[in-house]
Amino acid sequence: MRSDQVTKGVQQAPHRSLFNALGITKEEMNRPLIGIVSSYNEIVPGHMNLDKVVEAVKMGVAMAGGTPIVFPAIAVCDGIAMGHEGMKYSLVTRDLVADSTEAMAMAHCFDGLVMVPNCDKNVPGLLMAAARINIPTIFVSGGAMLAGRVRDKKTSLSSLFETVGAYNAGKITLAEVEQYENKACPTCGSCSGMFTANSMNCLTEALGMGLKGNGTIPAVYSERIRLAKHAGMKIMELLEKDIKPKDIMTKEAFMNALAVDMALGCSTNSILHLPAIAYEAGVELNPDIANEVSARTPNLCHLAPAGNTYIEDLNEAGGVYAVMNELNKNGLLNTNLITCSGKTVGENIEGCINLNHNVIRPIENPYSKTGGIAALKGNLAPDTCVVKRSAVAPEMLVHEGPARVFDCEEDAINAINTGKIVAGDVVVIRYEGPKGGPGMREMLNPTSAIVGRGLGNSVALITDGRFSGATRGASIGHVSPEAAVGGNIALVEEGDIIKIDIPKNKIDFIVSDEELEKRRAKWQPREPKITKGYLARYRALVTSGNRGAILEVPKFK
Repeated sequence: MRSDQVTKGVQQAPHRSLFNALGITKEEMNRPLIGIVSSYNEIVPGHMNLDKVVEAVKMGVAMAGGTPIVFPAIAVCDGIAMGHEGMKYSLVTRDLVADSTEAMAMAHCFDGLVMVPNCDKNVPGLLMAAARINIPTIFVSGGAMLAGRVRDKKTSLSSLFETVGAYNAGKITLAEVEQYENKACPTCGSCSGMFTANSMNCLTEALGMGLKGNGTIPAVYSERIRLAKHAGMKIMELLEKDIKPKDIMTKEAFMNALAVDMALGCSTNSILHLPAIAYEAGVELNPDIANEVSARTPNLCHLAPAGNTYIEDLNEAGGVYAVMNELNKNGLLNTNLITCSGKTVGENIEGCINLNHNVIRPIENPYSKTGGIAALKGNLAPDTCVVKRSAVAPEMLVHEGPARVFDCEEDAINAINTGKIVAGDVVVIRYEGPKGGPGMREMLNPTSAIVGRGLGNSVALITDGRFSGATRGASIGHVSPEAAVGGNIALVEEGDIIKIDIPKNKIDFIVSDEELEKRRAKWQPREPKITKGYLARYRALVTSGNRGAILEVPKFK
């Protein structure tokens, strides 16, 4: 056991004295030490219940003969961080979470880990850490928020952002805004639609790192506590069988996850996170591979923001395993892969039927024959950009219009809110990429303002930043190369005609090669917006969005 390095032998007497100081008994030291990574805090609604989940995990570990020991992981609430400088600190926490978890696990010689995350960057950060550390590990998240209700209609946080846009356009009253404000987020949990947090929790099931229901059981259900106890017990089985994350997160497992991603219509952020997790697992994944999977995988779900169903509805319809069972009818999954249940994918999903065809379309009757996410290429994004195709209005799948160019999110928001953006426009927000931000901010405020003003079916938005999973409409992000490194998005000028063809995976601006070279010759790199602290270090190491915005250590000769 790894923990023998700190619990066994005469040389470890000093170590044992420190365990004694913790109140840990000799009997507990003779059992496997299981680290429980708790993302509990009092600022993220999706994490305020994790203390209860962690206690359930501890009980499960102890019942199965292990010694549970808790240590923390940080998390940022993207909703609270949205629309101001705080959003620069959202994506970057993914790597802080991975690095700090690695440090704690390696320094203290844990034998296994139970990861207890819930929200956007916290889940992928811990998946990255799991692959990097590669000791037996299982995930159990905090669960989804229940949908809100306004005038007996289900709603969520994304509706509230759009409500603000409608208010700024003079379409609704302040009293109506306050009604949504008080009703949109009624419980603890990760926000109730197929936004980034729930996307990643669902994909944790698809990858094989979480038990059935991990992505869909609502946070307030007692079933979530039972799941946590089972996860605590299951880690001891994984330890006994020596099943590690890299045994589970293989190339084939990532292909399964991409197929489920396309069927569910997950957040575009999944195409940022899956390659980063794969990188840590030694697997190459890129947007081109995502397009290959999308081309053969039908989109079966239109959960909010793409439709009017929510995670609670997906749970009642059979959850992620029911979606996987539908995909398996057409042989779209590798079912022989081992998972954290100790069983194969095929064994896990057997008998998990689709209980509601209004929530999960049968594979014979999909929303579309291709997946919910598309990667586009062209002279505007030579290395790809990404769009949530399933959340785009049909009339915007092909669009052509003049560029309205902004060098930061705030300037774009001001133009939208003051009526300067009109039907047909293509809003371009640049210098918000991984290096340019730095931190690759989410653009939920401008996209929601566009929808709130009634322009969602006539205005597109393109950025080298990214989007919240709550974003809908023709919102195209992760443009690579980004503006800060001289990508072509930096060369777009006001009024240039931009052509978007999502079915053909194309995005171009109509400028001759000669004109493009003239503009490139004039372009100068910009001074960094931030020159100290963690963001400056992040900017120096981060790669492009199409590579998952991973941190790459410079190679030494």
